[in-house]
Amino acid sequence: MFFILLVAEALLGMYVYQHTGEISNFLIIIMIFVIYACTFGIFDFLRLDRWMRNKIGNWRGVELLTDKDYTIMDRNKNPKYIAKKYRISSMIHIVLFILGQTIFWSLGTDSWEEMKAYLTDLSWVEQGDFTQSPYPNKTLFSIGMLWGIVFVVDLIYSWSYTLFPSKR
Repeated sequence: MFFILLVAEALLGMYVYQHTGEISNFLIIIMIFVIYACTFGIFDFLRLDRWMRNKIGNWRGVELLTDKDYTIMDRNKNPKYIAKKYRISSMIHIVLFILGQTIFWSLGTDSWEEMKAYLTDLSWVEQGDFTQSPYPNKTLFSIGMLWGIVFVVDLIYSWSYTLFPSKR
């Protein structure tokens, strides 16, 4: 059912794009949700499933979880495991962010020197206008800026588990 709904959302996004011919905020949100659902969303769904089976089992007085489920739930409470998991995901996000931004910037700039100039002088960020940025159009500018904000928040959140671990 999860995958059917995921495919339905992707098809809805394609349908809207075919009829409008432009990438709207609605399409960007659908794309972000589909990417999330295909990556981290699966694990969140499994964690929710375990939590629900635990609660329903307690209400009914029946054991619905396996030993493997309990092992996974205990592991997910370990601060060292959580910190390691978030470090790995943040490293993956760093690589994807750099690759994605490089692709976006290469579409809007003519050379590596021009990209370097944008990296050393970030005054274009304050302008809020794609014409004075390394992005080729407003859509990629909006995606790049939103992704930048999400990237910074994710980096701070992920590394907080390493820098300030809980006591368990």
